[in-house]
Amino acid sequence: MSKSPWAWVPSLYFAQGIPYVVVMTLSVILYKNLGFSNTDIALYTSWLYLPWVIKPLWSPLVELFGRKRQWVVLLQFVLGAALASVALTLPGPQAFKMSLAVFWLMAFASASHDIAADGFYLLALPQKTQAAFVGVRSTAYRLANIGGQGGLVWLAGHLAERTGSIVTAWSWVFGVLGGGFALLALWHLWALPRPLADAPGPGRHGAGSLVQDFVGVFARFFAKPRIAVILGFLLLYRFPEAQLLKLATPFLLDPPSEGGLGLTTQQVGIAYGTVGLTALTLGGLLGGWVISRVGLKRALWPLVAAMHVPNVVFLVLALVHPPGLVVVSSLLALEQFGYGLGFTAYLMAMILFAEGQDKTAHYAICTGFMALGMMLPGMWSGALQDAIGYVPFFAWVLLATIPSLAMTALLRIPEGFGREDAAS
Repeated sequence: MSKSPWAWVPSLYFAQGIPYVVVMTLSVILYKNLGFSNTDIALYTSWLYLPWVIKPLWSPLVELFGRKRQWVVLLQFVLGAALASVALTLPGPQAFKMSLAVFWLMAFASASHDIAADGFYLLALPQKTQAAFVGVRSTAYRLANIGGQGGLVWLAGHLAERTGSIVTAWSWVFGVLGGGFALLALWHLWALPRPLADAPGPGRHGAGSLVQDFVGVFARFFAKPRIAVILGFLLLYRFPEAQLLKLATPFLLDPPSEGGLGLTTQQVGIAYGTVGLTALTLGGLLGGWVISRVGLKRALWPLVAAMHVPNVVFLVLALVHPPGLVVVSSLLALEQFGYGLGFTAYLMAMILFAEGQDKTAHYAICTGFMALGMMLPGMWSGALQDAIGYVPFFAWVLLATIPSLAMTALLRIPEGFGREDAAS
């Protein structure tokens, strides 16, 4: 019996979003709640970007061995076990080291799941249906982010107040997540279709041919015209944001005596995880609409300004410490809305860079450099903030936009690229 895409596309991409937000965001809030320094939090959680950086290097393994449907279901069970394992490590004496090791496993499994899920989507649906469900999968992924960074953070704060124990609260959160992910894996074991095209790789490609093609994909990417500008843009466009993101939630949680706003975990879940991410989603939708109307070339600089100028919000918050969750939430929504607008320009630029015969593989390589551009600045951001304080740090973030602006100025965007009515 043929299964409707509605039965599995939303749940598949919701499942894709949850482990990423857990590894990249919940880990930061968890370790901040447990009292670790911003230096350690930023350094070690930034390393968790590495699996997404090197994801293109092992993506052929998913192609070569087994069916993508099998990979998806198996990796979801692995992710469920990893989430539950975090709950088991937190009460122990080596909670930081043990939980970090599990987050590493989770990051590699999540990056591999991304490869398998995206590949399965392309194989299981005809091109027309793929286009129709692009918005659905994007919305499901965003809902996972809002649910994780908003709902789960609020739940952790609520349980901490009820139980009087941060460790118990987060253990319950990760235990529930682990059980929920196991249920998702069981659902997809039934709901995912079995497309004939989803055959093991050796049946379609010789191993030698696959290796040759794999090397050729990278060779053609690095032979692109103006590749130095492309790489510089990929690595530096988010240079200020990469540093800001690692310190945003610690700043919101730190007490005023340490320069922070002193919000509770529940308030962070509402202000940054729910209101902020909703504004980011709306900004992304508006940014995509603007590009579709006028093209990337005309929209680029307004979107770049929308990305970087609202970073001044954090400097204002650090200087003024405004009272009231409504004011803080409104300012964070402004910053996140601008981030959503500006990020669409980055995504469209990656689509431009990936144009050619290896479009899918080259886009994956671009995402690897994007992750590297987030990982490296994030690693030192905590130590920098600990050394100079929040106000100078957020002032530095504003200065850090200069490399991003310089690389943007070097781009050459074809006229009409990205515009809905442009010739293909």
